[in-house]
Amino acid sequence: MSKHTYDVVIIGAGPVGENVADRVVQGGLTAAIVERELVGGECSYWACMPTKALLRSTAALRAARQLPGSREAVSGDLDVAAVLRRRDTFASNWKDDGQVSWLESAGITLYRGQGRIGSDRVVEVTDESGTSTELTARHAVVVATGTAALLPDIPGLLESKPWSSREAATARTIPGRLAVIGGGVVASEMATAFAALGSSVTVLARDGVLPLAEPFAGKRVTESLREAGVSVRLGAEAGAVKRDGDGTVHITLTDGEDIEADEVLVAIGRTPNTQDIGLESIGLTPGSWLTVDDTLRVLGEDEAPLGGGWLYAAGDVNRRVLLTHQGKYQARAVGDVIVARAKGETVDDAPWGRHAATADERAVPQVVFTEPEIASVGLTAAAAEAAGLRTRVVDYDLAAIAGSALHAEGYKGHARMVVDEDRKVIVGFTLVGPDVAELIHAATIAVVGEVPIDRLWHAVPAFPTVSEVWLRLLEAYGH
Repeated sequence: MSKHTYDVVIIGAGPVGENVADRVVQGGLTAAIVERELVGGECSYWACMPTKALLRSTAALRAARQLPGSREAVSGDLDVAAVLRRRDTFASNWKDDGQVSWLESAGITLYRGQGRIGSDRVVEVTDESGTSTELTARHAVVVATGTAALLPDIPGLLESKPWSSREAATARTIPGRLAVIGGGVVASEMATAFAALGSSVTVLARDGVLPLAEPFAGKRVTESLREAGVSVRLGAEAGAVKRDGDGTVHITLTDGEDIEADEVLVAIGRTPNTQDIGLESIGLTPGSWLTVDDTLRVLGEDEAPLGGGWLYAAGDVNRRVLLTHQGKYQARAVGDVIVARAKGETVDDAPWGRHAATADERAVPQVVFTEPEIASVGLTAAAAEAAGLRTRVVDYDLAAIAGSALHAEGYKGHARMVVDEDRKVIVGFTLVGPDVAELIHAATIAVVGEVPIDRLWHAVPAFPTVSEVWLRLLEAYGH
């Protein structure tokens, strides 16, 4: 077994691990990163990038058909083969040469194989040939292994070879009939995509569509899916699944009804990739989520940093926020705090400090790329109430904005602002409508900066843009 020593060893070379390593190296330390699959991780090859590529062409076609002049110029239907080819390019054809080249240029050493924690600050890497390498970290080991699709314990499901988000993102052909178990973000986006690509889609949404979003968001997406021909079954729950010899999948609902499909996509949640990373060697349970403090150090059962604080966990694996951009935010904090501690510098871990991931709790932005798009940041009205805040909720019809009318014929949308009345700052913001994704960062800045409502009054939106909704919300608030 060969042995090497680095300042920091990172397990997982997805966007989170890459960013940790980059910050560490920029801070003057050495870093090694371990990856068992493709450098670039889930987001690059099986999630964010390929799925949004599947959705974008249909969204562009839909937008063109919503405007007189452009709709007359559109002839023919969506070119499915071209969409899939474009998807392939955004997944780099499932090759990581470009990502590996970037690691080399950044001065980060890559080890391919399964990384397992062997003892304090020691990671053992086993490659495909069975050869082992021992990596010792002078300062820190960071777990950035992400998550995998959660498969529920439904009789016959595993034997039926269901799709997870990976199979949906990499599909080579479009199934004639697709059943989706789940109603969250992945379920809603893939139902949107495959319906546009030609599948007859059935969504079994036991807990509703986008149940964690503002209710009006889930309602509008449900309506839109149904308008697109999707059968949305609210409250429906799969009781058993069976695939016949001819490939047909039978999903028996708990009420006895049988749903037939060519493929079934399971999108009900995620589970941490910690089953085989050596957690048992340091007193943690394999397959468990890793609990961390605000500087992302892993905590033991006594809620103290494990082993004096050498182990960190960033991204989905710590269950704080399962979003790529938030994981990268955590990664920057982790990389910087490891450097600070290694050099004996002051650690700024107070709320909103450089080394604290405060936004995970107060200002998480998210876009759901359905039709219409859902863009949100911070707390929903219900979550703010549950947190004990004294709030005022302000709603506005996004279609009443001049910029919206220009953007698309028959524009439908909605905006909601949740204000903390004691501090007079916005704590939540949700937009529903075509192409609202690019509007959410303004709200994110307002929430993170805790900009007083009185000061926001002086942030004048350009006319005629959809951003004029800010003025209308402030007017409705009482300015």
